[in-house]
Amino acid sequence: MNIDFSPEELQFREEVKAWFEANVPADLKRKAELGESLTREETISWGRKLNEKGWVAPSWPAEYGGTDWTSTQKHIFEEVRAEVGAPQVFSMGITMLGPVLMQFGTDEQKAQYLPRILNFDDWWCQGYSEPGAGSDLAGLKTAAVLEGDEYVVNGSKIWTTGAHHANKMFCLVRTDANVKKQRGISFLLLDMSDPGMEVRPIISIDGEHHLNQVFLDNVRTHKSNLVGKENEGWTVAKFLLTHERTSIAGVGASKAALNKIKRIAREQTRNGRSLIEDEQVARRIAEAEVDFLALEYTNFRTLAATASGQAPGAESSLLKIRGTETQQALQELKVLLAGYYAYPWGTEDAVGPAEFKQATANYNFGRASTIYGGSTEVQYTVMAKALLGL
Repeated sequence: MNIDFSPEELQFREEVKAWFEANVPADLKRKAELGESLTREETISWGRKLNEKGWVAPSWPAEYGGTDWTSTQKHIFEEVRAEVGAPQVFSMGITMLGPVLMQFGTDEQKAQYLPRILNFDDWWCQGYSEPGAGSDLAGLKTAAVLEGDEYVVNGSKIWTTGAHHANKMFCLVRTDANVKKQRGISFLLLDMSDPGMEVRPIISIDGEHHLNQVFLDNVRTHKSNLVGKENEGWTVAKFLLTHERTSIAGVGASKAALNKIKRIAREQTRNGRSLIEDEQVARRIAEAEVDFLALEYTNFRTLAATASGQAPGAESSLLKIRGTETQQALQELKVLLAGYYAYPWGTEDAVGPAEFKQATANYNFGRASTIYGGSTEVQYTVMAKALLGL
């Protein structure tokens, strides 16, 4: 495995960095620096600016409006984005649904939805988890019955990120209850404005409204909104989750967060000494850096395998575990650096350095990262079966 970037890749890195530095609005860069979320309008505006450049969907092939970048270029792009402080585009349409439609969708579905995803004309949410089916996703009970040319959907989805912003949902439903649970699932596209759709907010531990519960009461959708074949949605779901878990690892974002922590520890003082001079702080930072380097090299191995033509498989579960655990460790470390300044949070008035304003809120919300996208315990089971044959 060669971990050195080629001259061409280094040149690409400089081009990406120069564009971000010249084009990221100062207010959005400041929000990213402080760990604050963008509004819906800010997300759409920034996403459309990236789309004009042709960079909003680095993982998509050029024929669908993507970049045709290598896996290494995509890694460099994400690393530079985080380093410069450019906001991360939140789009389940780009990271999840787009690849699914390219793989399983009809020509009509691709033509209808892919351009709208790129231009943020549609905001998609993910209808997967249910009150009784989270990590055991195959246990879902939301049912869809075909009546003429329409599916009639009844059930409930929970922890639905961004459903209060979304106008569309990609949804797993049960279309056959009399077979093995993985075999009776289908993948449907729904409109959030359809009669029978109800969104109720869930306020998470950081005090923010990211999540929702969605109730579906006799929601009707045309059968043309079925992606793939009926009762074969589990194959589609697994394909999507592989992409989701790899992206959740957030290697570039963690690298930027680690560098930010090291800078804060050098610049901030306590009792007349910089924080980095404190033995406990220095030890914790060193431990975090060692763990991050292990994650980064694991990601390099995955990039090397992808570059040689291998598709991401169970290794994405390993990246998801170590990536989210690294995120949590860095969030905890920032709270440690903040000290008393981390106590007041959820208020407009910052106490102490601005870098610490969101420390506790980000730490609190980050507790979920080892759960969403498939809990750590489930990922260990996936790896035990797929990698170790247990």
